[in-house]
Amino acid sequence: MTIISAPAGSGKTSLLRAWADRPGQPHRLAVMQVQRDQRDAQQFWLTLLSAVRQASAASRAEPPVATPDFNGRAMVDRVLSELADQRGRLILIIDDLHELISPDALAQLTRLLTSLPGDMHAVLATRRDLPLRLHQLRLAGQLAEIRAADLRFTERETRELLDASGIALSEAAVALLHQRTEGWAAGLRLAAISLTDHPDPERFVAEFSGSDRTVAEYLIAEMLERQPDDVKDLLLRTSVLDRVNGELADLLTGRPGSERILLELENANAFVVSLDPGRTWFRYHHLFADLLRLELRRALPEKVPRLHRRAADWFIQHGQVVDAIRHTQAAGDWPRAARLLADYSFSMTLDGQTQTIQALVQAFPPGADHPELALVHATVDLVQGRLDEAAAHLAVAETYAETAPPDRQRRLQVAIASLKLSLARRRGHLAGVLGQAKFLASPVTGQSDEDIALGSELRAVALMNLGIVEAWSQGLPDAERHLQEGADLARQIGRPYLEVACLAQLGFASRTRSFAITRERCQEAIALAERHGWGAEPVIAPALVTLAGNLVWTGEFDEGERWLQRAELALQTDAGPGIRQLLHLATGRLYAGRGRHHEALEELRAAEQLQSQLAGPHAMTSQVTGWMLATQARAGMPSQACASLEALTDERANAGEIRNARAVICLVEGDPAAALDALAKVLDGTAPVVGYVTLVETQLLAGLAHRELGDQRAANQAAERALGLAEPDRLVLPFVMTGSRELLEALPRHETVHAALLADILDVLHGSSLAAQDQSSSPPSEELSPSELRVLRYLPTNLSRPEIASELSVSVNTVNTHVRNIYAKLRARDRSSAVQRARELRLLSTGLTR
Repeated sequence: MTIISAPAGSGKTSLLRAWADRPGQPHRLAVMQVQRDQRDAQQFWLTLLSAVRQASAASRAEPPVATPDFNGRAMVDRVLSELADQRGRLILIIDDLHELISPDALAQLTRLLTSLPGDMHAVLATRRDLPLRLHQLRLAGQLAEIRAADLRFTERETRELLDASGIALSEAAVALLHQRTEGWAAGLRLAAISLTDHPDPERFVAEFSGSDRTVAEYLIAEMLERQPDDVKDLLLRTSVLDRVNGELADLLTGRPGSERILLELENANAFVVSLDPGRTWFRYHHLFADLLRLELRRALPEKVPRLHRRAADWFIQHGQVVDAIRHTQAAGDWPRAARLLADYSFSMTLDGQTQTIQALVQAFPPGADHPELALVHATVDLVQGRLDEAAAHLAVAETYAETAPPDRQRRLQVAIASLKLSLARRRGHLAGVLGQAKFLASPVTGQSDEDIALGSELRAVALMNLGIVEAWSQGLPDAERHLQEGADLARQIGRPYLEVACLAQLGFASRTRSFAITRERCQEAIALAERHGWGAEPVIAPALVTLAGNLVWTGEFDEGERWLQRAELALQTDAGPGIRQLLHLATGRLYAGRGRHHEALEELRAAEQLQSQLAGPHAMTSQVTGWMLATQARAGMPSQACASLEALTDERANAGEIRNARAVICLVEGDPAAALDALAKVLDGTAPVVGYVTLVETQLLAGLAHRELGDQRAANQAAERALGLAEPDRLVLPFVMTGSRELLEALPRHETVHAALLADILDVLHGSSLAAQDQSSSPPSEELSPSELRVLRYLPTNLSRPEIASELSVSVNTVNTHVRNIYAKLRARDRSSAVQRARELRLLSTGLTR
């Protein structure tokens, strides 16, 4: 690694460019320049990632996109992964690193620099030393440092520069010039420009002296005096800009032809530098720009505010909001700056520019009364998790919106409603916000293009939040529609993060549909998130948890556990109580399915505790409570479960999930008749249930109760009804949870029409985990052995694995091993799909199951 650390005007950027552009450059270069006053870590890292990808023409990854939830550690891992995939040596160049004003970004950069692949080189240029903690690299001899002393011109080099510029000076004058400038590159370059065609170069050198700044001011004044009027006017008027192109320069000067002048100045090395390969954007050397601004305020003070306003108008028209707000502030138009910041703060948070927003707010005069900034404060508070402060600022914004001008009222109301919905979702306070939020779901006509663009982002977020609130409030059909509309709108306006967020929540909202639809929607969201590098981010957690829970329901415990682990990783940062409750619930079900009731109880208790953070009942309320009570009873604590049950209100106790829990308690206490009484209203349809999975459990509990009472016929009928309900989605978990092994084994095999599902369930009840399904139609990865073929021929039957082992005179473990191999080779997830694949491959006849 190389660090170039020296003050302004020392020649850092010129050195880097000359080195990078040298003929025969053998390595690929990833070059980035840090934007002025860069406060947002995410913007820095996205620019760096883009530079790395541009250096690799083979990269086909999605363009990096900003997100409201930035994970710096994950971003460093992402960059390191991209660097590790690079072929051939790559050199990373970061110029103007002193402009990075983010301690988090600098800490993350330290980790990147100390973890670079061995064949990579990094070059950093900065005006001052930064807290990068590179002592280990320095001690290992892997860090080269170029300082101001290394960059100063010697007297001999000063002579070479003047000779190359065609300037004739005596040896004494050269020595004096070197002494006065102290070898400072910017001073020598300015002197060379001023000395060109000067009538008396010896006298010119003798007349100036002083510090670098004094020398620079003197030389720049000399240089400007020697420029044509149109060039001088362009330099002064455009000095208000951090970067300029021909169109913007034409606007500020009121004349065409600015791009030609800028190109000529760059070619003359007159402190003008192009910023892109096409040479369309330029910046002035920072010191040069500062001194030009001083001259502008001296020579044309009355024009400065107007120049800033013109620049702000141009930037807002071209979607460069931060620049527009900064120029509006520089023009002293604070009310308009507050309006712009209020209008665009929502969009800026989506771009991960929270720190920039805070810096813009701090730029307002102390004590100034700009009520629209309350909306900005609320936006930042929400992003940073300060929910009480956000609520207070929203109250102020609401009060202002009531008296705001008519042309502002609608936009403010939309923004306030969207933020209130976000706040309600974060807090879990969903009651009372649905009514006020629904007006956000429909677009408004008669707006300007700018209003529509802003409104589209607000509406996409509003649709997402509205759908989430409805999903958790059990308004499922509307929830799915709103989330799908939000995803479609986000795709149209180029907001992939919002699209992923909507699709991830859509998977959860689809949980009462067929499991195939739910899995498909979750997998679509996960695939899109992974394309953008968000596969382990909180935004995708709802899809990860829903998919994991789906797999647990169908008995694919091992695969479900893998997705739960991934969801846990994505939820390392705060994501609100709702999604964490869902994670605990799914994990509890997994433990329960494996018979680990005490561990399941811990997870379900954690889910119940999170319930207290959610105001009012939610979609998962009765499931969480019901499963916790039932698991408590199964873990040998029926009296505690009874006490908790009695504490519930009559309304909650009437839910189907709670009635099922009461039946479990009764069965554990040896009272099957009371269990049937508890289930009666669920069986006749008068007790509300969350979904059909509750009814599967109800039938199984009824079957167990009938069996305890000696009514085997009624028990068989209940078991058959449970199998019928479970067949479409191939549910397994309710049979495992209720301990229905003996109930199912007592079913007459020749009477059931659900033989394949029954066999899969019995396999799980005997200790197996179904394999994840792979819909591939390709041939087996490996031929089945003769022993595996013998076992395969029994799979279409109603025989359980122990019964197959008895038929073949082998152990159950041997049958289990052969079945696992069959599933793996046929790429099947369960017994029925293995039979189907075997028939497709003509390994079995297509006759009916015996």
